[in-house]
Amino acid sequence: MKHGKKYVEAVKKVDASKAYPLAEALELVKQVKYAKFDETVEIHVNLKMSKSHTVRDTVVLPNQFKGEKRVLVFCKEDRIKEALDAGAAYAGADEYITKVKDGWLDFDVAVATPDMMKDVGRLGMVLGRKGLMPNPKTGTVTTDIAAAIAELKKGRSEYRADKTGIVHFAIGKVSMDTGKISENAESILSELVRKKPADVKGEWIRSISVNSTMGPGVWVEHKEGV
Repeated sequence: MKHGKKYVEAVKKVDASKAYPLAEALELVKQVKYAKFDETVEIHVNLKMSKSHTVRDTVVLPNQFKGEKRVLVFCKEDRIKEALDAGAAYAGADEYITKVKDGWLDFDVAVATPDMMKDVGRLGMVLGRKGLMPNPKTGTVTTDIAAAIAELKKGRSEYRADKTGIVHFAIGKVSMDTGKISENAESILSELVRKKPADVKGEWIRSISVNSTMGPGVWVEHKEGV
């Protein structure tokens, strides 16, 4: 893949053979940023996973950087008011199932009560591709609508490992204070360490890198228990 001149110049400032302390790596990411917009800072964590392992959950970062999430709640008519009063942008059953089926996705996260999942499950082809399918493991299939919405409003975000065992996760904006981005990075790393399967011997985290949306990756020093 051919990169532009700005990217090539940015790469020259990063020592690809070196792993930097987290705060130093994040400072470097900010220094080599060249896009005119406020780029997102991402962390990529390579885990020692086997096919039997699944890593998927949610985390509330200490320092928020995203706008307020628009929450859609799939629920029966008798719980619509409860959902809207708790802060949902949209709530309902058949009306929203039909809208989503027709391609409407004007929301950031979906929550469903258990009694709705038989119908919501039919939207798998639409919601699954976008990572929006409610799931009990991430607290988005629940009878406690208000608590779920409150957590989501605080900035609860889902993370998952892809097929290659890598977790890709947004931890801030380049305009943020480095210390706050670092705190967010440490939060997700602590969560991943907590997820280490009992049958994994040795280090669970193989490697960590950080980068901005358009910038080059920077390797991060790591050890178990970060």
